[in-house]
Amino acid sequence: MTNIHPTAIVDPGAQLGADVTIGPYCVVGPNVVLGDRCVLKAQCHVDGHTTLGPGCEVWPFASVGGKTQDLKYKGGAPRLVVGAATVIRECATLNCATADGNETRVGSHCLLMACSHVGHDSIVGDRVIIANGSLLAGHVLIEDDVILGGMSGVHQFVRIGTMAILGGCTKAVKDVPPYMMADGDPLKVVGPNTVGLTRHNISAEAQQALRQAYRILYRTPLLLKDALAQIESTLPPLPEILHLLSFIRASTRSLSR
Repeated sequence: MTNIHPTAIVDPGAQLGADVTIGPYCVVGPNVVLGDRCVLKAQCHVDGHTTLGPGCEVWPFASVGGKTQDLKYKGGAPRLVVGAATVIRECATLNCATADGNETRVGSHCLLMACSHVGHDSIVGDRVIIANGSLLAGHVLIEDDVILGGMSGVHQFVRIGTMAILGGCTKAVKDVPPYMMADGDPLKVVGPNTVGLTRHNISAEAQQALRQAYRILYRTPLLLKDALAQIESTLPPLPEILHLLSFIRASTRSLSR
């Protein structure tokens, strides 16, 4: 059964799924949809045109679905959509998109740790971990299975590729390719994310190919277009290599090199 603490304020327009728990002093706005088994721990604020998938947790003092901080906001019903079983920890902030009808999206089974921020119109994939104090500006794309170390910052319109990992206090102002480790300010890509690749059961053949791709990209004097051509012509067309190539070629902010 749904359990709403008597001190919580839940607008009659909010839609609550089965077995939702809303703790003390929470505030839930009129356009909020809470999926089955969502838990709002205490003293958190969920507002805007926001949908939380089944099994999400929101911890104290988080602000979920707040108005975009983009000064171009002109009203309407921009949205925030969060997938199933995502955990939003203390003081995290997730903003709705800017333009009417657009969405900020966070995937399923993510962990957004304390004081992290997801800016307007950002897209975050599944199983992403955003550590304490890490900040995503607007229009950021984070692919699946990424880990952002504590106090990291990602510039607007930057993309972080799948299974990449950023060290603590890293500043990303250009795209970080998938499957790689990056660290520092200025950011340096230091090699494939071997531990992450192994944990995700990436084959030994693919890991070896990614190591060779890294050396071509970062340890030769080739121009980027020539490095990509060499990767394509010399390495096997494994799914990981094909994704690496397509990710880099789709870049609009250029690649962190």
